[in-house]
Amino acid sequence: MKIVRVLNNNVVLSEENGAPVILTGRGIGFHGTSGQLIDESRVVQRFYPATRSEYESLRDFLTDISPEYIKLAKTIVEMAQSAWNVTFGQSSIVALADHLSFAVKRAQVGQCTPHPLQGEVSNLFPREYAMALRAVQTVRGNSMPIDDSEAVAICLHFINALAFTDGDLSRTYAMTEVFTQIFDVLESAYGHTFATGSINAARFVTHLRYFFARAASGKQCDEHPAAFVESVRDSFPRAYQVSEKVRALLEFHLGHRLTNDEQIYLTLHIERLATESETPAKKEDARRTDNAPSGNATLESRP
Repeated sequence: MKIVRVLNNNVVLSEENGAPVILTGRGIGFHGTSGQLIDESRVVQRFYPATRSEYESLRDFLTDISPEYIKLAKTIVEMAQSAWNVTFGQSSIVALADHLSFAVKRAQVGQCTPHPLQGEVSNLFPREYAMALRAVQTVRGNSMPIDDSEAVAICLHFINALAFTDGDLSRTYAMTEVFTQIFDVLESAYGHTFATGSINAARFVTHLRYFFARAASGKQCDEHPAAFVESVRDSFPRAYQVSEKVRALLEFHLGHRLTNDEQIYLTLHIERLATESETPAKKEDARRTDNAPSGNATLESRP
């Protein structure tokens, strides 16, 4: 590969298979000139801008940040990708590197404060939060100071990378707040708290995350016939009533209506959570009712 343009000592523009590629690495552009061969052993990360505006955005960002943060962000992103068997977009490295650079600066001057979403994030996203704590240790392992509270923001970067395709965290912040409100609705409806760290809660949160991703791209599930919708509604009337409230909350935040299919999926997840959170006494009562001679099937006896 050859240099097309030197952007600074650590960033150059090149071409790969006829397409532009921005390369970063310590000293990769030092004393470089157009047409000069690139020492690929210095390359830390490749970025592939799809448009002129994306190139300009990447150029401005990458020339303003130390390549050490790009390398560190890449290490953390690859750690998460390997653990979860997923692939993040290149914007996730850019956004995380930007955050890490400011996080280290804040730690260096002692400007560290608890994150306002600490409780919500650690409870709603335990898997991603645990990975974020590992990321904090990785930063420290590279002799860079960072406060424990930064794990919350790093976790939100993971959530954003998993749910959306860009580096804009505003939707992830909004999504997290909505998740908290949804669990408030459930707790109000059923009169008790829910274990957000349970398997079914994790499934519900994952479903909601992908719902937000679908909604952001203008896509919603809409494939089941009316008979299926009616069957679920009749089988789980209480969960369906609660899903009406959750549906209204989501429609308020999204600004458009949910399909009936999306509400049915909400109903099924809510029923799982409600069944899981029942006390042993309630489960025993439900079992006795289920076994009693009657022409009406109980909720738990239906598929």
